Amino acid sequence: MASLLEKVGTLISANLHALVDSALKANSVAVMDEYIRQAENNLEALEDAAATVGGEVKTLKRKYDEYTAQAAKLDADIDSLLMQKRDDLATAAQSKLNTTQRLAEQYKEQYERQQSEYQTLMDARLKLEAKLTTIKQEREELLALLELAKSKELTVKAIKSLDDIVGMGDSDIARLGESIRARLDKAQAKSEMLASRLDEQMDEVLEKGSLDNQLAERKKRLGLN
Repeated sequence: MASLLEKVGTLISANLHALVDSALKANSVAVMDEYIRQAENNLEALEDAAATVGGEVKTLKRKYDEYTAQAAKLDADIDSLLMQKRDDLATAAQSKLNTTQRLAEQYKEQYERQQSEYQTLMDARLKLEAKLTTIKQEREELLALLELAKSKELTVKAIKSLDDIVGMGDSDIARLGESIRARLDKAQAKSEMLASRLDEQMDEVLEKGSLDNQLAERKKRLGLN
């Protein structure tokens, strides 16, 4: 029994912060699951022990009550025998009363001792149940936090990968853009050259036409047509 109470005492006094810190370091609630498993096993054993001791308490209390009732009856019988001047029977009854009272006292002591142990077991049970409830609640909260942390880590990883993709090949794209712009500049230059030549040809044609018109007017005036 002492060993069981020692185990239960160790579980009850387990530092909750230490359990949480260990779970965080391991990025897992396995350490808390192990505590819960041990606590539930010890709680079951504690309840069984408490039931056994509780049964003994009831048995001892019943025996104590029985011998106390027998002692009360014997005490009354002795008085009656003495009044009837049956000293011999009164002496035998007194001897039996002494034995009965001694047994009643022994059962009382055992009953009180077992009652105290039973109460100790029940107190330990209540404390362990309370600690177990707290651990289970902390486990659920911690599990939610760990899942949130994993989700955040995945988000950060995805964003980093996206950043890498966005930055990937920037220099190549820039060179391609420069090449395209260079081709456009060259084509524009050629277009301008061709336009320039066309303008020159038009100017030449228009100027020659003007000269021909001037000469025709002059011939008309001179009557050379």
